[in-house]
Amino acid sequence: MVVRVAQRAALSEASQVVVAADSPEIVKACEDHGVRALLTQSHHPSGSDRLAEASQLLGLAPQDMVVNVQGDEPLIDPQLINDVAALLAQHPHASMSTAAHPIHDLAEFTNPNVVKVVIDQTQLAMYFSRAPIPWWRDGFTHGVNSLPQPAALRHIGIYGYRVGFLQSFPNLPPAPVEQGEALEQLRALWHGYKIAVHVTDKAPGPGVDTPEDLARVQALFSA
Repeated sequence: MVVRVAQRAALSEASQVVVAADSPEIVKACEDHGVRALLTQSHHPSGSDRLAEASQLLGLAPQDMVVNVQGDEPLIDPQLINDVAALLAQHPHASMSTAAHPIHDLAEFTNPNVVKVVIDQTQLAMYFSRAPIPWWRDGFTHGVNSLPQPAALRHIGIYGYRVGFLQSFPNLPPAPVEQGEALEQLRALWHGYKIAVHVTDKAPGPGVDTPEDLARVQALFSA
């Protein structure tokens, strides 16, 4: 699956695609398929920490930009990778970038497993939450089963980083809101860093979190 993700990422405009993993088996599988891979330490508490180590191993400069694609996203759209990187380049005062898409389903809006984000007029994140935000007071106060307008945004778990910020991120103290929501991107906002958000109309292809997800994606590849 990780090889599939790397192959999709290679269709983007990235200058290089590297897998960072703490498993020798994953590194070998990548190398067997011609994918460059780095073996990182196993103690990292988050993907950002692992990526910070990988950026050091690669000798990247502080002004370089990297996009972190999760290893369980074999259907990732290469254009989304391009868009996240381009948005970060367009916002020189932002340290990170990410993506989101409109929510059109009420159950999804109220689901705590679906992370929502509110952005300002310059496409910078104001807050991420598992709670339904923004709360549409007049729509929900009287039990109206309709969604906020304009549509709320579902966060897509892809991140762009400036390398200088990325390497300092593991040293930032965890934020109370980060621990409460279990969302590591809130650490950046808590400490005053900016996150630019690319909004796309296209929902990403399904990731793989369960055996059922894996079977569904395998069926798509074999179709």
